[in-house]
Order: sequence, then structure tokens, then C-alpha cells
Amino acid sequence: MVHEQAHPGETNADALKEGGAKPLSVRTLRGLDWLNFFLADVQTGVGPFLAIYLAGYGWNEQRVGIALTIGGIAGIVAQTPAGALVDHLRSKRALIAIGIVALVAGALLIALAPTFWSVMSAQVLIGGTSSVFGPAICAISLGIVGHRLFDRRQGRNQGFNSAGNVAAAVSMGLLGYFVSDRSIFFFVAFCALPTLLALLVIRPDEIDYERARGAKEGEKGGKAENVLVLFRDHPLVVFLICAVMFYFANAAMLPLLGEMLAKGQGRSSMMFMSACVVTTQLVITLLASWSGRKAGSWGRKPLLLIAFGALPVRGVLYTLTHNTDALVAIQILDGVGAGIFGVVSVLVIADLTQGSGRFNLTLGAISTAVGIGASLSQVIAGSIVHHLGSNAGFLFLAAVASAAFGILYFFMPETRDKQFLNPAQGAIAS
Repeated sequence: MVHEQAHPGETNADALKEGGAKPLSVRTLRGLDWLNFFLADVQTGVGPFLAIYLAGYGWNEQRVGIALTIGGIAGIVAQTPAGALVDHLRSKRALIAIGIVALVAGALLIALAPTFWSVMSAQVLIGGTSSVFGPAICAISLGIVGHRLFDRRQGRNQGFNSAGNVAAAVSMGLLGYFVSDRSIFFFVAFCALPTLLALLVIRPDEIDYERARGAKEGEKGGKAENVLVLFRDHPLVVFLICAVMFYFANAAMLPLLGEMLAKGQGRSSMMFMSACVVTTQLVITLLASWSGRKAGSWGRKPLLLIAFGALPVRGVLYTLTHNTDALVAIQILDGVGAGIFGVVSVLVIADLTQGSGRFNLTLGAISTAVGIGASLSQVIAGSIVHHLGSNAGFLFLAAVASAAFGILYFFMPETRDKQFLNPAQGAIAS
């Protein structure tokens, strides 16, 4: 019996050990916190604000959709190799550092030369290299705290990431309104410095290599399973389908909303988008740690049903009003869906790959499939909006989200490992 007196968010580092591992330093845990915070600052600048920036240069919905899709395709191609690379290499921090530098280079290219081919090249660079962030941070977290505390750590990661998104969205909204849209991309480059410093704070010797790739406890250098064997498992395939449909329904909603309200709004559209992102990320910040705790006590499926249920409601509500205050308020549902799914989806994958040594590769493979769904969402929904109007696009996305909810409800089992007790009870059965 291993007694846990603290979780990854507390300062009692001596309690943060699993299976007799040496105590973790507060420095490493805080470094992981701030890495999530500042990395969100870097990534936000080339996310939802890009659609408005390009619309300001006369790009229509289809052209913006193509630009976003190109970045998505680059990410799709890189996700699975990135996951395999994270599983294989011990230096997770170096991969993240390379991704940060490449993302900054892409952001500067967009800012300095917003032509079609420059933007396409930047999107390829950004999408291809930043795909290491997700699996690398998950691997570092799992390698530091282990599977027993991973639900709480993942919730804390998401909380700091969302808080960083709030800070970035406010800063970028103000920059876009008072300075220029282009200044947002220079802000990305500025945020890269504290991100790299936070990365250096994490001590590499405290990241257990075997745990970080989901290998069996005590199996040092053991042979990893073939990832194709994992995908023969029924729950993993069902979850893959649900995740793809969730991202397909979700990915295009906020960019389409931004493009719809950018028409005739001028520079105030950046402030509106900032308000939308801030609302979403504040909700995620509030829900992330709660989701991590409840995933250990309630299980994964009830929380996923809440996340999936919020998405179709949000899509329908977008069609009922053009009032900016109401549209910002609707983003609360975006925060509910994204906040819960961002935490619990990684836990489901960790559950289903535990002991395989293929956690990050599987995470990358599922991210590849999810990226396909998200990229197709931008093009298909953008084309629907271009020909039939915004309401048709939002209702189409809501219908896809409703189908995903049904598949999750009827076919996805609970994946929480029953051998572990709720961490809040103070003990974990080994």
C-alpha cells in the first residue's frame, strides 16, 4: 500500500513519489505548471486570431479555411511520428524547445509577409513542429507523477494552460485593438522566452523514462507492444471515433463565429474574439482541476458525456442571436466541453494503454485522426457557410456533435482502472 499525502499541485514534494521513487522537487512541479501557462501564450497567437487577421487582408471563408486546413494537415502528418519520437527519446524537453522556436518562426513569417504562400509555408512549419507539445507534456507529466496521480496532474496542467490562454487572449485583444492585428504575432515571439525558461526549470532526472511511455512498472527497457494490437481493442476504437467527431464539430465553430462578426466590425472584432477566448479559457481554468479530481471518483464516461452534450447545444445557440454579449456568454459551453474533454481524453488513453509502453504513440495516432476531423471541419463548414450562410454551418456542426454524443453514450465503456482507489481517499491500492 502506497500512501499519498499530497497531489501534484501541492508543495509537499516529499509525498509525491510512486513505487518507492525518489521525492520530487517543488522546482520541477512548478516548472511544469509555468511551462503549461507560457506555452499557451505562444500557441494562442496562431489559433483563433489567425482567421480574423487574414479576414482583415480580404481573405474569404474558403481561403481562410484552406490556410487553417494546411496547418492541420501538417499537424496530422507529424502527430503519430511525434508521439513515437516522444516514446523513444529521453530528452522530451529538447523536442518542446524545437517546437517553440519553429512556432515563433512561423508567427513572424505570417506577420511580416501575409501573402498566400507565406501563410501556407508558416502553417506547415507551425503545424508540423508544434505537434510534439501535447504528447511531450503528457509524457513529462506521466513520467514525473506516475499513473496513480496522473488524473490530478492532467487537471492541473489544463488549468495552467487555460490560465495562460486567458492572459494571452486579453493581451492579444488589447494589442489588436490599440496597436494592430500584426502585433499579436510579435507578441508570440516575446512569450517564447519565458516558455523556454520554464522548460529549463524542469529537472530531466526526475522524469522516469519508462513511466513516461506507459511501460509496466518495474519493466526497465521492456519491449513495447505493437500499437496495432492496441487498436484492436474495442473501447479504444470507439473512443477514437467519438474524439474525431467531437473535434470535427468543435474545430470550426469559433473561427466561423469570428469571421461572421469580423464583417463590418473593423478593429473591434479582435476585442470580441478576445472576449470569446477569455470566457472559454476562464471556464476551462475553473473546471480543469475539478475534472481531474472527479475523473478519479466518478469515472471517465460521465464527464465525457457532459463535454459532448455541451457541444450541440452551443452550435444551436449560435443560430439564435447575433448579439455580441449573448455570443460571448455562449462560450461558457465551449469552456465546459473543452475543459472536460482536454483532461479526460488523455486519461482515457492512459487507461487503455497502461503497461503497453505505447502511451505517447497512441496519443499521437489518435491526435492524427482527430486532426483529420478538425481540418475537414474547417473546409467543409467554411464551404457550407460560404454557400448557405452561418446558420446552416452551425446547425451542421451541431448535428455531428449530437451523433458523437449518441455513439459515446451507447458504445463507450468506462475505462477507469478499478484497482485504484480515489486519490482523495488518501490511499492507493498497489
